[in-house]
Amino acid sequence: MSDIWPIVLIVASNILYQICAKSVPKDMDVMASMTVTYLVGAVCSGLMFFAMNRTPHLLQECSKLNAAPILLGISVVGLEVGYIYAYKVGWPVSIASTVQSAFLAVALIFVGALLYNETITPQKVIGVIICLAGLYLINR
Repeated sequence: MSDIWPIVLIVASNILYQICAKSVPKDMDVMASMTVTYLVGAVCSGLMFFAMNRTPHLLQECSKLNAAPILLGISVVGLEVGYIYAYKVGWPVSIASTVQSAFLAVALIFVGALLYNETITPQKVIGVIICLAGLYLINR
């Protein structure tokens, strides 16, 4: 179970995320929504940091900072803004996530090979073909 809980958390959080992204009022400015989202996220992250560490030293942890958390923040904003706009222009919740997940799965096979020396196996190639076939079927 210790290997599965992160995936369960991701799936449950992503379901809630998609519902909330689809529910942002159409007449609300996306960046105002994002500001509230990140204020709540910052408070929750801070509370969790202090609750989960016996001797929390936030400044000491920040001294270990590299570009990754900064780029992660930028990428998360891109993800959320993209989803909110996709829903505002009419993408169905059942399709938008599926389409992006299929494209992401295909792209990450190449990212894994190029950046992390992961092997592209015949099973992965078959998976890419299945993803592309699924995209074709969804968009028919």
